[in-house]
Amino acid sequence: MVREDGKRNFALRESDGDESSVFSGNTPRQAALKAARRLDPASSEDAADRTELRLREKGTDKVHIYDGWAWNETAPDDKPDWMPNEITEANVSKQGIEHLDE
Repeated sequence: MVREDGKRNFALRESDGDESSVFSGNTPRQAALKAARRLDPASSEDAADRTELRLREKGTDKVHIYDGWAWNETAPDDKPDWMPNEITEANVSKQGIEHLDE
């Protein structure tokens, strides 16, 4: 279901089917990046463990499947005052789409 502002809601599904968190974004990838930033960050992108993220689009039976990973990185020199010196970066790679049979 698309909201008035064009964003869609995606529920993060656990392996048991529980949906504890909801992320919004214009695209599934945008929501997956938000979810990936909540993963336990590694010291570098190369050292980061890939974790499967399953996002069900609210109002549909589509489940978008991504591999996500997060790592810590030094903030840029021109960062705003409120930003910490170390920030969490994330990336995702789409693995496919499944349709629920429920």
